[in-house]
Amino acid sequence: MIRNIQTIIPGIATSDGAGVKLRRSLGGQNQVRLDPFLMLDEFSSNDPNDYVAGFPAHPHRGFETVTYMLEGHMLHEDHLGNQGHLKTGGVQWMTAGRGIIHSEMPQQVNGAMRGFQLWINLPAKEKMKAAGYKDIQVEDIPKVDLENGGTVKVIAGTYSQESKEVKGPIQGITTAPLFLDVHLLPDSEFEHRIPKELNAFIYVYEGDLEIGGPMRSVPKQAAIVLGDGDRLKAKTGSVGAQFIVLAALPLHEPIVQYGPFVMNTRAEIEQAIDDYQNNRFVVS
Repeated sequence: MIRNIQTIIPGIATSDGAGVKLRRSLGGQNQVRLDPFLMLDEFSSNDPNDYVAGFPAHPHRGFETVTYMLEGHMLHEDHLGNQGHLKTGGVQWMTAGRGIIHSEMPQQVNGAMRGFQLWINLPAKEKMKAAGYKDIQVEDIPKVDLENGGTVKVIAGTYSQESKEVKGPIQGITTAPLFLDVHLLPDSEFEHRIPKELNAFIYVYEGDLEIGGPMRSVPKQAAIVLGDGDRLKAKTGSVGAQFIVLAALPLHEPIVQYGPFVMNTRAEIEQAIDDYQNNRFVVS
């Protein structure tokens, strides 16, 4: 069964960190989410004034952050001593767990800075697990060449198409996330199985794309939430398209969010604030 468009969540211009300009779809107006996805930001600018101030040190608790750099160079540092250079094509996968304080600062003063940051919720039983960080270089992300000349980068989960099965570097997470970056040439088609038990959406960041059955054109810079089914079907027009595909198992748990803290109850949020204010993130 082909998945059709269920909801369109436009990316809304906003800023975060020390004034980095971005577009927020999931997690934006009225905090519209897609369980277990909490937020998706796209940052994209050739003007250093839009990004050079970066994201100075700030805390997180209760979820995972995924930063995918399409173009540019940022430096990650955290209170656990982790340091990673996030460069063009690379990914940073960070588990905030019970608490982490980190920064993401641009290592350039000109040129393009472009990419995504995604927040994925953790189940209640894992919200207070130890924090962790994984720096994934571009050469460690498999890229599959499609018969029609396009490509698929497999960041998380497994890409399966006919006789091909390619696993991304991120595996073994409770929500079983799938994260693909798909590049299609003009006048081409793409299909991929997305198990029916997963919530899924796509985000087109270049070109023109139609999806579903029957096909329907989708806008750029918006989270396109997919309905019931077990397969994504897409096709391009005369200019091709570049888009990310995201899917994961829903948690069906209550969400209470206060800025960078995402827990299940108000009491847990109050504890997170108290722990951060009293330096317990650093010693936990």
